[in-house]
Parts: sequence; C-alpha cells; structure tokens
Amino acid sequence: MKDNSRLRRLKFRAWHRGTREADFTVGGFFDRYGTSWNEEEIAWFETLIEEQDADIMAWAMGTAPVPERFQGAMMDSFRRLDFIEIPK
Repeated sequence: MKDNSRLRRLKFRAWHRGTREADFTVGGFFDRYGTSWNEEEIAWFETLIEEQDADIMAWAMGTAPVPERFQGAMMDSFRRLDFIEIPK
C-alpha cells in the first residue's frame, strides 16, 4: 500500500517549483502518472525534484543531456511532455 502522506508531499513539491513552466511540467507529470508508480518510480521522482528547475526543464525539452542516474523509462515518459495541460 502506498503512503498517501508521501504522495501528498510529492504532489505539493511537484506543483510548487518556483516557475509556472516548471509547475506545469513537473506537477503535470506527477498528476498524470504518480498514482500508478511503484516504490522505485516514486524514489526516482523524489530524486528528480531535488534538481534545479532549469536542469529538469532542459532534460525534458532535450536541450541538455540527461544524467545517467535519470535515464530510463521514467525519463522517457517525462520527455514526451504529453501530460502538460496549460489553462486558458
């Protein structure tokens, strides 16, 4: 069973990044996929959100190489950016 308080903390941190663009990217990714993550995927995301927004955004957009520790299926999903919903 997943720790709901842990997921709530992650959701808050995902949506309070410091820039609107990072909020939509990181928060949108969490909202779309977070409830289906296993322990390893949650740990990956916890590590990712410790990084600087500029780096995370550059990896997402493909303007900077993704560090080896973040490469894999989770980053592949993140880089699709198909989860971003920008309000009108």
